[in-house]
Amino acid sequence: MNIKKTVLLPLITAGLLAAAPGVMAAKFKMALGDAAGGTQWELGQTFKTLFEKKAAGKHTVDLFPNGQLGDEQNTVNNAALGTLDFSVLAINNVTPFSPTVGVLTLPYVIQSAEDAKKLTQGPLGKELTENTIRDAGVRIVGWAYSGFRVLTNSKKPVTTVADLKGMVIRVPKNEIMIATYQAWGINPTPMAWSETFTALQQGVVDGQDNPYITVSAMKFNEVQKYITNVRYLFSLEPLIVSESVFQDQKPEVQKAILEAGMEATEHSYKYLLETEDKIKKDLAAKGMQISDAADGEKEFIEKATKAVWPKFYESIGGKAKLDQALKSLGR
Repeated sequence: MNIKKTVLLPLITAGLLAAAPGVMAAKFKMALGDAAGGTQWELGQTFKTLFEKKAAGKHTVDLFPNGQLGDEQNTVNNAALGTLDFSVLAINNVTPFSPTVGVLTLPYVIQSAEDAKKLTQGPLGKELTENTIRDAGVRIVGWAYSGFRVLTNSKKPVTTVADLKGMVIRVPKNEIMIATYQAWGINPTPMAWSETFTALQQGVVDGQDNPYITVSAMKFNEVQKYITNVRYLFSLEPLIVSESVFQDQKPEVQKAILEAGMEATEHSYKYLLETEDKIKKDLAAKGMQISDAADGEKEFIEKATKAVWPKFYESIGGKAKLDQALKSLGR
């Protein structure tokens, strides 16, 4: 008897079965950039509950918060390769892989939670989902609505563009967000999300921007003192699934993923409306000083839209794409 062949054949057979389409592990992994307690976690947990119910116990989802499976941009790469199943991440970390999604991150395009819902769940949102499949190898199956990214810092109250002078502000590695701060007169510091808390704690950077719920979930009140209510960017956090993983599933599992994603999205929208004011009051009670931008944010708006919008017309698919978004919002 050929002992090598006897041993190897079962191993080869097992490997082929593991790689065969439709033969998938019953347990999916979902990466989350944020800590437990934020909108990413809320979306992920809701999706998990809904999906597992729809899958009748045949599939489960394990959540890995706080960047345990890598920084947010790495999770897009891993999902594209099929080595990660799901990820919930900030929209600005999808944009480098699928630039047309950038229309949702242009400063001051989205001016309310209702605007965010209309764009993501309307025709434009469906188009952008198709683009991410084509460009990045991932499919958007849900959205977390996290609110406007407010500016926090450890130095002083900021109410005007001039107040930003001399400050070191962390931003994601996103060209649109970098260009927005440059339009306001400073060069921000691009930095991975996983490094941000430590950088704030050690004074490597003075501030950052994120929604109230993220500021709370990440305990930024421990390293930041001041908040400015700027509304330049509404934080959208898509739930993506690896397109190769999705296509490997049976039709009924694909259906369960899509339905759970839609239902979790609706839950996320309601969750934002119900919790943001409570979180704002809680952060104030913990000692954070909250200010509004002067003059209804007029100077911030004028500088950002004038300098940033034209710079990114080409990457988002042309000025007509921005016009389409604005028209759908009645502007």
